[in-house]
Amino acid sequence: MPKVRPTIDITILKGEKGETGPKGLLGPEGKAGQPGRRGLNGWKGQKGQLGPPGNSCKQYYVAFSVGRRKPLHSSDYYQHVTFDTEFVNLYEHFNMFTGKFFCYVAGVYFFNLNVHTWNYKETYLHIMKNDSQAAILYSQPSERSIMQSQSLMLDLLEGDEVWVRMFKRERENAIYSEESDVYITFNGHLIKPAVE
Repeated sequence: MPKVRPTIDITILKGEKGETGPKGLLGPEGKAGQPGRRGLNGWKGQKGQLGPPGNSCKQYYVAFSVGRRKPLHSSDYYQHVTFDTEFVNLYEHFNMFTGKFFCYVAGVYFFNLNVHTWNYKETYLHIMKNDSQAAILYSQPSERSIMQSQSLMLDLLEGDEVWVRMFKRERENAIYSEESDVYITFNGHLIKPAVE
C-alpha cells in the first residue's frame, strides 16, 4: 500500500522579521542623468559701491579752409576780407557771409593765411582776433608778384572771432586772384581744447 505523507503549509511556519543587517559596500557609479529644471531666482543682492570716474570719450573737432577767387583792392582805411570758396567747414564754425571764424570750442587753434601779391602794389593784411590785430602779413611793392604766408597759434575763448582785414596806407594795397584759380586761402583748426 502506498504511504500517505501529510502536506505542510509553509506560510504558517514563517517567523518574525529580523533586525536590519549592516550596510553593504557602495556599488559602481551610475550614468549621469538629464539636467534638472532651472530653479527659482534667488533674492536680489545689495547695491555695490560707486566705481571710479571713467575717462571722457567726447572728442572735439574744429577745422575750416576757405578761399577767395576775386582780387581785392583797398578802398577804405580798414577793409574786411571775405571769402567765396569753401573747402572744409566743419559744423559751419566759419561764417561765409561775414568772413569770420566763430569759436564755439575754447582752446588752442592754428591759423594760416596765404595770399598772392599784386606786382607794383603793396600787400598789407591783419589777422584779427576780435577787434585786435594778432599778426601782420606784409609785402612791399615789387615788379614781381609772389605768394606770401602768415601762420600763428591763438588761445581762444568761446565767443572769440578770428578774421582778416586789409589795411590801407599811402600806397595802393591789393591782393591778386583769378576766377579760374584760388590764390587766397585762410585756414584754421583746433589743436587742443581747453577742456578734455
